[in-house]
Amino acid sequence: MPNIARILKEEISRLARREVRSGFEKNRKSLAQHQREIASLKKEVKALQRQVAAIARTAARPTTGAAVQTETRQRRFVPKGLVSTRKRLGLSAAELASLLGVTAQTIYNWERGATRPGPELHSKLVALRGVGKREVTAHLATLRQASTG
Repeated sequence: MPNIARILKEEISRLARREVRSGFEKNRKSLAQHQREIASLKKEVKALQRQVAAIARTAARPTTGAAVQTETRQRRFVPKGLVSTRKRLGLSAAELASLLGVTAQTIYNWERGATRPGPELHSKLVALRGVGKREVTAHLATLRQASTG
């Protein structure tokens, strides 16, 4: 009898191993498929994160005109430079204010460094650096004629 019990025990364990192995094969195939899907999803998530970061960088930039952006990036605003440009052109703060379309107090605040001009006014100030005294005087004269006449 011990032989039959041992043989029966061996047969049962052999059949159990076969069942477990066949179950593992099914699970192994699905596991490999899931791992491939997870890897592809991770790649997709990284690509989407890169896109979101790029969009966030472009959204953080000011949306003014391209010419204004390039001029503003290339030139810094220095109050002392505004004072020297104004004096070089022989303008008072009020005359410079009328040229730029702001108040004399605004010019005073810029020169003190209390405030800074916005991008559009900054580009006008940058353009003013390349203008001569005669051109500014002529432009002021036309502005005065337009306001009086």
